[in-house]
Amino acid sequence: MKRPATITILGGGTAGWMAACLFQHHWGPNGTKVTLIESSDIGIIGVGEGSTPQLKAFFDDLGIAEAEWMPRCNATYKTGIAFEGWSDRPGFERYFHPFPTELDGHTTLQFIFNAYARRNGHDVVAHPDRFYVPALLARDRLAPLTPANFPFFTSYGYHFDAHLVGAYLREVATSRGVTHLDATIAEVALTARGDVEALVTDDGRRFGADLFVDASGFRAVIIEGALREPHLPFAANLFNDSAVVFPTPIAPEGPGVCTRATALGAGWAWHIPLTNRAGNGYVYSSRYIDPDAAAVELLTHLGLPGDSEVRHLKMRVGRVERSWVRNCLAIGLAQGFVEPLEATALHVVLATVERFIRTIDAEPDMPATREAFNAAIARRYEGIRDYLVCHYRAANRADTDYWRDATGHDHLSDSLKGLFSAWFTGANVEEEVARQGIDDIYTAISWHCLLGGYGNYPATLQPATGAAAQVDIDRVDKFVTGCASNYSPHRDALARLSANA
Repeated sequence: MKRPATITILGGGTAGWMAACLFQHHWGPNGTKVTLIESSDIGIIGVGEGSTPQLKAFFDDLGIAEAEWMPRCNATYKTGIAFEGWSDRPGFERYFHPFPTELDGHTTLQFIFNAYARRNGHDVVAHPDRFYVPALLARDRLAPLTPANFPFFTSYGYHFDAHLVGAYLREVATSRGVTHLDATIAEVALTARGDVEALVTDDGRRFGADLFVDASGFRAVIIEGALREPHLPFAANLFNDSAVVFPTPIAPEGPGVCTRATALGAGWAWHIPLTNRAGNGYVYSSRYIDPDAAAVELLTHLGLPGDSEVRHLKMRVGRVERSWVRNCLAIGLAQGFVEPLEATALHVVLATVERFIRTIDAEPDMPATREAFNAAIARRYEGIRDYLVCHYRAANRADTDYWRDATGHDHLSDSLKGLFSAWFTGANVEEEVARQGIDDIYTAISWHCLLGGYGNYPATLQPATGAAAQVDIDRVDKFVTGCASNYSPHRDALARLSANA
């Protein structure tokens, strides 16, 4: 397949408009015509959303400054995720999972060394929060931005209103040449050999293209509906299939710089701080709690009356077997969804579209190219799934049927079994991650933070002596707190953005 002369994207929302912007940015100057069709009669799921640091790279690639888009989308900075209530181990009831910084090289070896020592029975400090600057930024509501005289980069993501980001990206895309059509697609017409020939609207108009991008959400109109690509569910080890959401006012001290993920009776609740409100939701399994009871549990968690009006959502966790089928590329919810715990949805959209662009530009051998592309995307999904499964399987709580089943099942991939074996036998986790070749999905540091943050260490520990006691934790504390003093309040950073908008 050569670079397509025409691309038709079905579905707007954040995923569809991100894809439109990327295709237009990379191929539009060479003549590719990009059209996006969405129906104003079909809403998007978007609530408050969080992202990984890849979203910053997306805006940087498009040449869009934070002052241009963040104030318009009620966006805030995100330094990581705070996990609360996932463990009942004393001292490990909460931990913060940080995004990387250039400062990590000064403390990561100490953390991994102490985690290794504690896994092997030595009583040393091995909670990740003590070793990483973003944990202090989250605690003290400090923006991940530093002055010029502190030249150490801190990667970060964002929190934002998904509806507003989609609308903003629509403006960007159309101003740069993307054609936008409001229409409802009633039929997907196929050629005799099975390729997509055209999208047919409910009033009979036909829209053809060389490449069709399915961003139609869970409906998966093209990839599953017309092309019959199988959907592979992850329900055996990721139980959650529903959510209930409710917004609340921002805190008096202003929005925080982290997503909070608090474990509840049949799942977990998110808290996503925007500039105008906080997004809250309870992601749960309908096998263990019904929607009404889930709503009451969320509202109780928020300290609100149990009869407040909420919004209910259904989720389909899994992925299509292949993301690129014939002349169709599936993205977003049409491609797959591995629940929102690590905010990877837009990360996968970016990874898929960017890899597709690189693949088409670099490799003209269609069969081999498509096979390798689909294998790479499937590997990424499986890696993200394993990391999410680890959140539940390694949690230290068993107070409800949900948590007893989530922490007790044996539906684990060989990859995850290998990582668990390395951690719980006191072996070298870095070597295991390298042996599996999965550090491009989640690094050894991420696995250490997750498993160590839950307190997955021996119950009986011996005083550390000799080599096991060589890490100077006071020096680590001084370094981390000293570095954190160079960051300014989040509220001030947001005010500067608004002033420069």
